[in-house]
Amino acid sequence: MDIIAKEEFGILQKKPIKSDEEVKELVENYSSLIFRVCYCILGNRDDAEDAVQETFLKYLTKAPEFVSEEHRKAWLIKVSANISKNMMIFRRRRETVDIDEVKNIGIRENDFEIFELIMYLPAKYKIVLTLYYIEGYKSKEIAEIIDISEDAVRKRLQKGRELLKKIFESGEQL
Repeated sequence: MDIIAKEEFGILQKKPIKSDEEVKELVENYSSLIFRVCYCILGNRDDAEDAVQETFLKYLTKAPEFVSEEHRKAWLIKVSANISKNMMIFRRRRETVDIDEVKNIGIRENDFEIFELIMYLPAKYKIVLTLYYIEGYKSKEIAEIIDISEDAVRKRLQKGRELLKKIFESGEQL
């Protein structure tokens, strides 16, 4: 297969892969955050690790240009969430969350209880509540990251809080 044929099949990249130092810095800065987002959606350590790798691979192959570091961070969160959602759809399985496993994913001690409860929620509430309460994003930022309206974010936060309250009061999962 010659270079032209490879290019026709999309094997050659349009932009160069980032430098080793940039990749190392990216992984050091964002792997924990991306893992938490993926784990929040997938509820499984192995799948979350796969999604993190896919996210970094997409970053390397797409080599997007960013306006700021916040733009890069938002792109990584959005891509990791989309990859995780696609994995859930593709695998068509419903995993239970091993809460003991959650203790090892980099959640701060004071955030662990809320994260533990969030894990019982449906996926559309998990990501919004995690970004809001654990990662500290504002409603407007979350809306931009996951590509929904700010009103939808606020509604999901409200519904998620109601569901969390029910879980907390009943001591059961949904």
